[in-house]
Amino acid sequence: MSIRAVVPGLLAGLLLLAAEAPEVVGRRGLDLLLAGKHAELIQLLTPAAKEKLTPAFFRDRVTPEVEGFGKLESVQAPVSAKSGTDTLLSYPVKFSKVTVNVQFTITAEGKVGGLYFRPEGAPLPPIWVRPAYSKPETFHEREVTFGAQQWQLPGTLTIPNGKGPFAAVVLVHGPGPNDRDETLYSNRIFKDIAEGLASRNIVVLRYDKRSKAHGPAMSSTAYTLRQETVEDAVLAATLLRKQPEVNPKRVFVIAHSLGGYAMPRIAKEDGKLAGAVVLAGNARPIEDVVLDQNAYMLELHNGGGHEERERFQALQEEVGKVKALGPGKNNPLIVLGLPNEYLLDLKGYDPATEAKKLTLPMYFLQGQRDVQVTMKDLDRWRTVLSGKKDVEFSTYPALNHLFIAGKGQGNPAEYRLAGNVAPEVIGDIVKWIQRY
Repeated sequence: MSIRAVVPGLLAGLLLLAAEAPEVVGRRGLDLLLAGKHAELIQLLTPAAKEKLTPAFFRDRVTPEVEGFGKLESVQAPVSAKSGTDTLLSYPVKFSKVTVNVQFTITAEGKVGGLYFRPEGAPLPPIWVRPAYSKPETFHEREVTFGAQQWQLPGTLTIPNGKGPFAAVVLVHGPGPNDRDETLYSNRIFKDIAEGLASRNIVVLRYDKRSKAHGPAMSSTAYTLRQETVEDAVLAATLLRKQPEVNPKRVFVIAHSLGGYAMPRIAKEDGKLAGAVVLAGNARPIEDVVLDQNAYMLELHNGGGHEERERFQALQEEVGKVKALGPGKNNPLIVLGLPNEYLLDLKGYDPATEAKKLTLPMYFLQGQRDVQVTMKDLDRWRTVLSGKKDVEFSTYPALNHLFIAGKGQGNPAEYRLAGNVAPEVIGDIVKWIQRY
């Protein structure tokens, strides 16, 4: 197949009064790439891109890779997105052996700032889109560091403009090595919440989780939920109280998923919280929640294939090992990917019962399409905390575990779709905090 330029070449030395459209630059770059005209393509690059995409790089890396794709068959219209002032253009290119997305990053000046080959099902990198309820002109941010010396954590304070002192919240992560935004594909739900609340006069502290900032060091220790989550959340609340913009008597936590499960321990250890918001916090043991999640996925896949069923059976055996753990026993070192000390520490832990002993206001929010922490967990919180003063609940029919709206039967695959925390969640949290 011949490569045809979309626009005529420009006369050498022509002074451009405005940058060319990104689509023009991107298609020209693609045509030059597919034609093997690397010297001409390099002329389209920014100075920074030229340092990486050198003639040697094209010769030794790009050419062999493109030749391995097979014979060129067709080029489809690009998928596009904005990333700051850059435009991302990803062209689905069908070769005889494979279909590849060729992505160009086009700067505002009309230069190529990046070139990437992406798989067929993922034409663009994760891109967060600021929600409409975020008003960046109404807040500013400040970087902070806190934590025990060995476990120092970087974080971001999002602070309303204007005169304080303001109410403030600490965002507490779900399971796994989460960054401060709780990034998942294009979604950054903690960034959504931070900017949404700061736009409504609430200071927010979010930080990289210890397992994110110090993963290798943590993996070599027999850590528990306290080291993973509780200790740092308490230290974060202490840091917030010292900020000049914060009313130290109005510091709250907003805890998501595993963070919500840990909330009663966080509140007890801190002892000074003005209140706690739990977003899809599990009230049942971790192993029960994991087993339910995987059973749901089997059902979603119509019982799954042979390998899926075998994996589920292995998971059931792992859960059995968790149930059998006990002090003084010859326990496995790692169960469900966690140290046995972690799981032993949670033996008999009932977060709802512990929450009932707390004297602070609590607010529980749950998406009804959540397939990770389900309505079973909210029902447990409701049952145990029934009749307790200053405890409220809100449910949202369209929302999933990320509190992003969707349609139809819940499916973790939808996390790959870009979205934002629903505006009603932000609004309900703000109204609740304003009462305390």
